[in-house]
Amino acid sequence: MDPDFRPDFRIVHPTDFSAPSETAFVHALRLALAARAELDLLHVSAEDGEPDWTEFPGIRRTMHRWGLLPEGAPPSAVGERGIRVGKIVAVDRDPARAALDYVKGHATEVVVLATHQRHGVDRWLHRATAEPVAREAGTMTLFIPASGTGFVSPDTGEVSLQRILVPVDHTPEPHAALETVEALVKGLGCPGGTARLQHIGEDEMPQMRMPDPGSCLWERSLRGGNAVDQILATASAWPADLIVMTTQGHVGVLDALRGSTTERVLRQAPCPVLAVPAGSRAMRRLFLRPS
Repeated sequence: MDPDFRPDFRIVHPTDFSAPSETAFVHALRLALAARAELDLLHVSAEDGEPDWTEFPGIRRTMHRWGLLPEGAPPSAVGERGIRVGKIVAVDRDPARAALDYVKGHATEVVVLATHQRHGVDRWLHRATAEPVAREAGTMTLFIPASGTGFVSPDTGEVSLQRILVPVDHTPEPHAALETVEALVKGLGCPGGTARLQHIGEDEMPQMRMPDPGSCLWERSLRGGNAVDQILATASAWPADLIVMTTQGHVGVLDALRGSTTERVLRQAPCPVLAVPAGSRAMRRLFLRPS
C-alpha cells in the first residue's frame, strides 16, 4: 500500500451495474486516486446469494486504460497507486435505505451516484434512490446524470472543469460551495477555468469570502426570474461542466412536496451536480489537508 494512503477518507459509489453507474464510477475512481482515499463500491441486491464479483466495475482495467497500470497488473498494484478499493454487496429490497445505512455506518466524505432524472408520473412508478440518500445522509454528493458523460473522460481519466456554475444565495451561506470549487480544481489538477457565481433574485449579491484567485477565474452574475429555470438555462447555454450548490435540505411544506431547489435542478441538469451541505469541508479535507 502506498504510504501516503489515508484510510480515514472514504468515497462511496453505490452501483447498479448500469451504463450510467459506470460513468459515475469513473468519477469516483478519479476522485479517490487524486485524494489517495478509500473507494467503496456498493451494490444492493434484492435477493441473497453468492455475488457475481465480475459484474463490479473493473478497477485495474480502467487504470490500465488510463495509463496508470500495466496490462495484467496484480490486485496489489491498485494499492500501490495510493487507494484501497472495497466491493460490498448488501441484501435489501430498498436500495436507497441500504445505501443510506451503509453511508451512515461508515464515515464518508463523498458519495458519487448516477441519477436517472425521472419526472412526473415516472418518479412515482420508479422509486428514487439518489435524492433520498443525499438528503438524509447529509454527505457531500456528486450526481452524474444518465444522459451525459460528466467531466472525467472514461477513456483517459482526464478532467475537464473549465466552466463551473455556482448558484449562491444569502441562505444557505455559500462559502462551503466556493471552498469546494477551490479544493476540487486544485486537487484534480485543472486550474485555469471559470467559476460563475450566480445569484438569482431582486436583492444584492450575497457577501462572500472569496477563495484563492489562483484556483480559477471567479466571475459574478446577477439575474432575475425563477431560480431553477435560470440555473438550468445558464448551465445549458454557457455550457457548464459542473454545477456546485450549497444545500440545507428541505425547508417548509412546499419544498417537502416538490423537492429542494437542488433536487429540482438535479432532475433536469445537463451536467453533473455537486451538492454541498452547508458548512461541509469534505473536499478541503480530501485535497487541501496538510501533507
